[in-house]
Amino acid sequence: MRMESPLAAWCIDEQPYYQPAGREVELFEAACLRRMPVMLKGPTGCGKTRLVEYMAWRLGKPLITVACNDDLSASDLVGRWILDAEGTRWQDGPLSQAARFGAICYLDELVEARSDTAVVIHPLTDSRRMLPLAARNELLQAHPDFMLVVSYNPGPASREMKASTRQRFCALSLGYPTPELEALIVAQEAQIDQGAAKVIVGFGVRTRRLQGEGLDEGASTRMLVRAGELVAQGLRASDACRMALVEPLTDDADTRMALEALLDSAF
Repeated sequence: MRMESPLAAWCIDEQPYYQPAGREVELFEAACLRRMPVMLKGPTGCGKTRLVEYMAWRLGKPLITVACNDDLSASDLVGRWILDAEGTRWQDGPLSQAARFGAICYLDELVEARSDTAVVIHPLTDSRRMLPLAARNELLQAHPDFMLVVSYNPGPASREMKASTRQRFCALSLGYPTPELEALIVAQEAQIDQGAAKVIVGFGVRTRRLQGEGLDEGASTRMLVRAGELVAQGLRASDACRMALVEPLTDDADTRMALEALLDSAF
């Protein structure tokens, strides 16, 4: 009987929709072929995660994604001993599983994890490509198909990544697409016409001009797609933008008034 792959659940069967804004696909693929770790830098919601999903599909690699946060510890990544009905057994964490069987491990917003977490990945990011599992007394050699990808938002409100970690990666800087390309993305993702998408994107671009003047960041492409989906649901574009963009962006009364003024002028 044919055994199912341990990573079958993390395989991407259908092509994710992704519109390249530059040469990021070519550059990502080159780093992968040389087994180099990659760091994606860019604002929230600009398409970093979608790029990783698309590249996993394109390269035919399973993708294990970890959303990093303050509670994420090193043992959450590498694994731990657990006790069940059959006794004590070792359970690989997502990083160990990806390294053992050959998958892309994507650590989303790595700087949000606890400080000891970043140190764990260091041996995997140089020529050793190994992961010490001290609790199991094992030195795990990474599978040839293993690839480590992390994302990082170097915005003013974000934590800073240590140089000792940052310099271990090849890096790709991603930004928001051009308005024309972004309108195409919103129209495709939300299944609305180009005219409505252009109006939504136009308002989103205006919010980004308030960055540093009341907003840490303007509306992301992800937020614009949500506004488009509300339009596809039958809402007026102004109501959709208010619900998907204005309200989530700020709770500050003055900044909200500025956004409402932009909204009125846009619609």
